[in-house]
Amino acid sequence: MNPGSLMKRSLTHVAIIALVFVNLVPLLIILSSSLRSPKNMTNPLNWFNEFTLESFKSAFTRMHFPTALWNSAVLTVVSVVFVVLLAAMAAYPMARIRGRLSRFLYIFFLSGLVVPGQMVLIPIIQMIKGVGIPMNQYTPILMFITCSLPFSTFLYTGFIRSSVPEEIEEAAHIDGAGLFRRFWQIVFPLILPVTVSVVITQGVWIWNDYFFNMVFITKALDAPLPVAMLGFLGDQQNPAQWNVLFAACFLCALPLLLAFLALQKYFVGGLTVGSVKG
Repeated sequence: MNPGSLMKRSLTHVAIIALVFVNLVPLLIILSSSLRSPKNMTNPLNWFNEFTLESFKSAFTRMHFPTALWNSAVLTVVSVVFVVLLAAMAAYPMARIRGRLSRFLYIFFLSGLVVPGQMVLIPIIQMIKGVGIPMNQYTPILMFITCSLPFSTFLYTGFIRSSVPEEIEEAAHIDGAGLFRRFWQIVFPLILPVTVSVVITQGVWIWNDYFFNMVFITKALDAPLPVAMLGFLGDQQNPAQWNVLFAACFLCALPLLLAFLALQKYFVGGLTVGSVKG
């Protein structure tokens, strides 16, 4: 190996190590602080000077963690299930039918990526009230589904066009399989990688969303995890207990971390393949 290549590789390794360090330091500070007692407000850079679960116990109790976890799980699971079903069914004809209508619908869905839901929130609230939809803990599901469909449909359409051979469907059609059966029994199982990508990308966003939940949910016991963490921010009379807040952050992130560890190989493969063509 010549000196130039060795120097280039060494600089690359140094840059990677520096990048990892920069990303790990905030996480180590948060972890160290969360393992302190709520009253221990020493220098946060003095890592792991105390090991106690008092902050975790306080966060677990004050945020009603089981109830908030259930609320987040319901909002996320229901929203993601509808997003997967609706986006997959919408993408299938757009990927298979060649024509102006198909191209128009594809561009129509993509245009939803340009307009964020926050910009049209007031008209949406007026429309929801106008049609008589109740404002409760499940109302944000409508916003989650609407905002997730454009990106999810884009992924499904690209994946079906590039990775699902039409010959398989033609053979099934010759054998007498109808359109509904071809989609659910042949196409849908083949798009599992991009389905997992949609579940992770949209599930993470829905799980962490604060804005829509804060707008539509008014009862404390109906609040999901991001909204339940508001009680730790404090005010002028009651300063924030940062150790407890950091412990609450870890409790909120733990379910997503476990899900990602279980699905990461599908996530990487599905996201890259589904976005190559379109």
